[in-house]
Amino acid sequence: MSIPDYEIAIIGGGFSGIGAAIGLDKAGFGDFVMLEEGDGVGGAWHWNTYPGVAVDIPSFSYQFSFEQVAGWSRVYAPGHELKAYAEYCLDKYDIRRRTRLGTKVVAVTFDDQTHLWRLDTANGDAIIARFVIGATGVLTQPKAPDIDGLANFRGTVMHTARWDHDVDLRGQRVAVIGTGASAVQVIPSIAPHVEHLTVFQRTPIWCLPKPDATLPAPVRAALRLPGARRLSRVASQTFVEMTFPLAAHFHRLLPTAGAGERIGRAYLQRAVKDPQTRDKLTPRYAVGCKRPSFSNEYLPTFNRPNVTLETTSIDAITESGIRTVDGIEHIAEVLILATGFKVFEKGNMPALTVRGAGGLDLEKFWDENRFQAYQGVSVPGFPNL
Repeated sequence: MSIPDYEIAIIGGGFSGIGAAIGLDKAGFGDFVMLEEGDGVGGAWHWNTYPGVAVDIPSFSYQFSFEQVAGWSRVYAPGHELKAYAEYCLDKYDIRRRTRLGTKVVAVTFDDQTHLWRLDTANGDAIIARFVIGATGVLTQPKAPDIDGLANFRGTVMHTARWDHDVDLRGQRVAVIGTGASAVQVIPSIAPHVEHLTVFQRTPIWCLPKPDATLPAPVRAALRLPGARRLSRVASQTFVEMTFPLAAHFHRLLPTAGAGERIGRAYLQRAVKDPQTRDKLTPRYAVGCKRPSFSNEYLPTFNRPNVTLETTSIDAITESGIRTVDGIEHIAEVLILATGFKVFEKGNMPALTVRGAGGLDLEKFWDENRFQAYQGVSVPGFPNL
């Protein structure tokens, strides 16, 4: 174990891992390997393939600053274009030959004698590296709801992050649990095709009009002109910052949150016809308390005769549907879990076993000392990680 297989090992083949690999290469550190659990790169854009999946910020911002492209089909690009962009970057910057797919790292252990890291994989292999870069992200492990009876449901169950494309929803009675970012995209995409859709909402989300549009060939050609992509990125970044980070962090100083709330309420008034449904969809918290969503299809979907919004709390999942606390059973043949991901739960931060100098466990260290890292990168007791 005294000689490493690679100088640097990158865990994760999403945009963080790809960006780290490109940056290392540019800095002259070419002896690295990028390890990816899946059979393709792209991270969230490899795993999330549900109907309607797309970026929730303008495409001009959702790309590397050093690799801005002009080929997006829309202002908010669909997920498959982000996946293609990741593959494009992998080839352009010669990262593919230093990528190992189907390689899930389950444990990382520091050797106090050799000062090297051992990466154990799910298939039994071990990789030795001097430095380790964790690029696993946090939105990687789907989180199932803690509801009694989920395992007893006789129909089809799938999480939005692990969509089963072999399931035909046409003519089916479908239930969706959750109304977050993924649900806002998937609900209007499947509603026209199902027999009936019941959406179970716990907390309404602020949904604002989406400044989306197709980017025809002349516009894409114009984006190739000198300075055009830089200008579009500046405009995009300004919009992103104003609609959430600045509105949330400087709520008392800037009027953006109040303006966003007025826009959201006016949009809700226009989009949803039924007063009772509109009231159920009205958030009782200020814009910025939670990340808002942008969609031009989500709210109008609740005008459809085959869509029901259910806000009564869920009591249990039965063999044939969902029972709410009022005793009513809502029959469903397909159950879609739009319930997000594990984030700060144990087993996800970190997403694998990490033991540093002297056998120090990273999960335990964070549990006892809160989540912390110097400059957001380095944790004491875990050298070269």
